[in-house]
Amino acid sequence: MKKKVGLVPKLVIGIILGIVVGSFASANVLRLFVTFSSFVSAYISFIIPLMIVAFVTAGIGELRTGAGKLLGLTLGFAYGFTLISGTFSYLVSRLLFPLFISGETAASVLDANATTVDPLFTIPLSPLMDVTSALVFAFIMGLGISALRGNKRTSNTGEMMRDLFNGFQSIIQMVLAKTIIPLLPYYIASTFALMSYTGEVWRVLSIFWRVFVIIFVMHFLILLFQYGVAGAVTKTNPFRYLKNQIPAWLTAVGTQSSATTIPINVEVAKTNGVSKSIREFVVPLGATIHLSGSMISLTGFATAILMMNDMDVSLKMFLPFIMILGISMVAAPGAPGGAVMSSLPFLPIIGIASNGPLASLMIALYLTQDSFGTACNVSGDNAIALIVDKIKGQFGIDSDPEEVAEPYEDQTVVIQPEV
Repeated sequence: MKKKVGLVPKLVIGIILGIVVGSFASANVLRLFVTFSSFVSAYISFIIPLMIVAFVTAGIGELRTGAGKLLGLTLGFAYGFTLISGTFSYLVSRLLFPLFISGETAASVLDANATTVDPLFTIPLSPLMDVTSALVFAFIMGLGISALRGNKRTSNTGEMMRDLFNGFQSIIQMVLAKTIIPLLPYYIASTFALMSYTGEVWRVLSIFWRVFVIIFVMHFLILLFQYGVAGAVTKTNPFRYLKNQIPAWLTAVGTQSSATTIPINVEVAKTNGVSKSIREFVVPLGATIHLSGSMISLTGFATAILMMNDMDVSLKMFLPFIMILGISMVAAPGAPGGAVMSSLPFLPIIGIASNGPLASLMIALYLTQDSFGTACNVSGDNAIALIVDKIKGQFGIDSDPEEVAEPYEDQTVVIQPEV
């Protein structure tokens, strides 16, 4: 039986081929790569608003207003942890990146990629709506569907609308899986071919291996913080919870999918002693709305790219980006590359064109570490579940009478990761 090549190996092969081609090809050959890259950029820009409408509407529409307190509590912790992660990543990046991104190494990836190698032709493909309109429309429709489903008189209409947008979500997810994700290795190869042609590729790679190391360390530090909070709230040693999380962490690393990891993560929550009603609500919801690892990676890579181009990296500029990116993460599909695709519409806030060469570089860098970002995301979901389960009584949220979890000490880890 033939073994499928994963996305990350394909990206690595694409980067290598791009470097080789860019090192030896003429400007005329490069025009073919630039033409392909411009088409993929336009196609991605066209899909982004549709993706926002599909995923945000379906995600919010799945929530019933009857679970309002539990929803609000979970959303609050998920968004709070995501903001903390983004701010933490920004501060660490501002502190450490200048140690190896100096005035001599910075300057001209942006200018170099704005080369005179023009595409052979362009295809006029404009999005059906802009990103802001898509986001507002999605929130209106999602909240409306949730309200209709929560009202007995209109529940049938709400269910019908939910099914409609779930179907639309399935179509967009298929488009991502069948077209955009398979095109990414070639798109990345075109970007690196252009950087190699302009002589910038080795400078970029010499810097970003260090960025990768720092981001990996930040993933583990944020998990220590999140489980430290959970341990303080539950009055339990947080390292016990971290040990239990290993099977789900490994599953996320192997699959690059938070959605695929949900069943394993729910079992981990059960092992941690989280009650049935809480774990079955918070963990699946967290897979959609809580992306601390992705936020760390996106913020770190964006900061590094801006520093390498002598662009503004002030907190005043980055804070709105982090805040709106945290909200937009609800649109991120639980599939490989979902978070970085959802972030593209908001890169212009910090001066990066969503369909330009720097965005392409962001995609390449993010996807090569997506496994570890996803593992950080799903691991943080169980920290939120522990906290919510402990304090739910203060908000008038009762445990499921069918199953109140046994004390933590009586639980035994028996989960085997399905990588």
